Amino acid sequence: MNPQSVVSVLSEIAQTASETLELQEVFNRVAAAVRRLIPFDNMGVVRIIDGQWAAMHATTAECKVDPTACAQATPLASWSPRLRPQPGPISRIDDAAAELDPAFPIDAMLLGAGVRSALWEPFRSKESFTGGVWLTAFQARAFTGEHQEILAPIAALLGSAVEHWRIWDIERRRRERLDRLEAVLGTLAEALDVREIFGRLSDAVRPILPHHLLVLTDIDAPARTFRVVAFAGESDVQPPAGPVALTLDEVERRAMDFEIIADLPANLPDRTDRNRLLLSTGMRSWIRVPVLTSGEVRGAVVFMHREPSRYGPGDVEVVRRVADRIALVLSHRELGEKARVAAEARERAERLEATVETLTRELEAQGRGRVVGGSRSWKDVLRQIGRVASSDTTVLITGESGTGKEVVSRLIHHGSPRSGKPFVAINCAALPEQLLESELFGHEKGAFTGAVATKIGRVEQAGGGTLFLDEIAEMSPLMQAKFLRLLQEKEYQRVGGTRVLRADVRVIAATNRDLAKALEREAFREDLYYRLNVFEIHVPPLRGRTEDILPLAEFFLEDLGRTMGRPAAGISRDAREWLLSYPWPGNVRELRNAIERAILLCDGGLVTREHLPASIGRPEAARSTGARRAAKSGDGRRGDGHGIDEALDGPLPPGGIQLEAVERSFVEKALRDARGNKSKAARLLGLTRAQLYSRMQKYGVQGD
Repeated sequence: MNPQSVVSVLSEIAQTASETLELQEVFNRVAAAVRRLIPFDNMGVVRIIDGQWAAMHATTAECKVDPTACAQATPLASWSPRLRPQPGPISRIDDAAAELDPAFPIDAMLLGAGVRSALWEPFRSKESFTGGVWLTAFQARAFTGEHQEILAPIAALLGSAVEHWRIWDIERRRRERLDRLEAVLGTLAEALDVREIFGRLSDAVRPILPHHLLVLTDIDAPARTFRVVAFAGESDVQPPAGPVALTLDEVERRAMDFEIIADLPANLPDRTDRNRLLLSTGMRSWIRVPVLTSGEVRGAVVFMHREPSRYGPGDVEVVRRVADRIALVLSHRELGEKARVAAEARERAERLEATVETLTRELEAQGRGRVVGGSRSWKDVLRQIGRVASSDTTVLITGESGTGKEVVSRLIHHGSPRSGKPFVAINCAALPEQLLESELFGHEKGAFTGAVATKIGRVEQAGGGTLFLDEIAEMSPLMQAKFLRLLQEKEYQRVGGTRVLRADVRVIAATNRDLAKALEREAFREDLYYRLNVFEIHVPPLRGRTEDILPLAEFFLEDLGRTMGRPAAGISRDAREWLLSYPWPGNVRELRNAIERAILLCDGGLVTREHLPASIGRPEAARSTGARRAAKSGDGRRGDGHGIDEALDGPLPPGGIQLEAVERSFVEKALRDARGNKSKAARLLGLTRAQLYSRMQKYGVQGD
């Protein structure tokens, strides 16, 4: 046979087959081209399905019955072994009457149609046996070995066309299936609670993905449990009302893209609670896809069937679409919940503002002065007070000396359910360790020299109320350990006592120290810090809330003027300017002292710049003057006052002197001379260690 003719025919077949994916539409033209090389009466292309079934994909033979029925798959067992399609070559059939067996349905059909010769060539595929090409003739011995050789490249071309069609058909069926599913999933849009329509969802999806049981679960990974949120269908058992335990491996597998079990009884050991529950349902096939919201595994959608091997990879996308739509519903519900929470938060904020106003009015009514301040930072403090006041939470108040930490603590107390009970305050820096323990916990008679009677401590005095501990960072390590027990166990013992007492107090602590640095230096217990710092409120320094300086000054002018019986006429413009320009290292306390001094000096008139301390009008000059005078005192080693006498040689400045600046200078010099040794520095100043700490905190002096 002319090779050019073969090439021409093959090119024509390739061109014709490429015109459409529906090979049957052009198959007569393909057959006509083949007929120029091989004489035959009928030609057919057979597809193999799942290795067990064969279907006529395209043929030139006229179907005497329903064409759809002719294209239906028939089991390979319907063909005799001599005729049955197979991956390898089948020797040509030269005499069908002698070689075929009419006991097999396909053989009988061919013999009845008058077939006497047949030629078979399989598609060449490395992966699997997918089908082949049949040629038949009505006369015996119509085909030769040369015909067999020519049919091989023809089968390769047609096999490629059939494979393209198969891929296209899978995608077409997939899209049709998903389109039907999308129409069905509109059911989920009717309600925010998926449980309300879960049964209807199961009924709607069943024609697309057959199942006997549809389940939605929710997982709690940290607790290693899952819970059945919704289910629909026929189960041998009712779903458990409570959580079901998961093993660590089962929790980790929850994040898998999907899971398929062909036969639960055969493939699932009953060693875990989850497996025992699955086996008890009476189901055989199982497919699971996780439900993801915000990238996190929320739970899973599970389809189950009573027959084995009902689900495969092709079903995963259907289940995933259902899971994604359920995740969308859950997200919408969460958004609705967030909107509700936001609305409630706004309502709480409004109530919070009202609570703060009520607290401030109550303090004023109790004669504790007004709570003055309109700056944003101060309002933030008040809002935090409003949030925490009604609870029994431990509060840590931080901020520089003089910022009003005790005022904040009293606001918290008066806004709490304990407001009718005592508010007891104690300064931890004002007492040495032994006295602080006795003051805090009380002592028994004879506990130490001078303990002539039993004394009730501050904890007991505050019973049912609030205990405020100022300068908490000054507690010694031993006292920190004892106080930690009070916080943890709500128990304590008086000094010298053996009886364990219960403490019913809310603790509010305050410090002007940086506790984070104290933790680094191991000067403060880490466990105590975390016990105290449940809710922290930072009180800003006065220089950080300058809009509050003048209102506070006006308030002090009015309040102190009334108390002292010497009201002032007001504050002049130049005094206001100086008040606003000064950095206020002593904060609100320093401002109050300055106004008190001015009231005494102004004698009922306007407070002017001259009535304010020199350090306000000339802060740098006052500091340098204080430093020079401190330097004249020598090293301050004597505690008899001679060093101070030397510092006071010569006249005082006309504008006055700020004693606090002088005292701060002495503290700084003593620490320098003692090279940071606080015990030595305290001896140089004639102070106790606790008194030194108190002054260091008062002036913000770092001793490191």
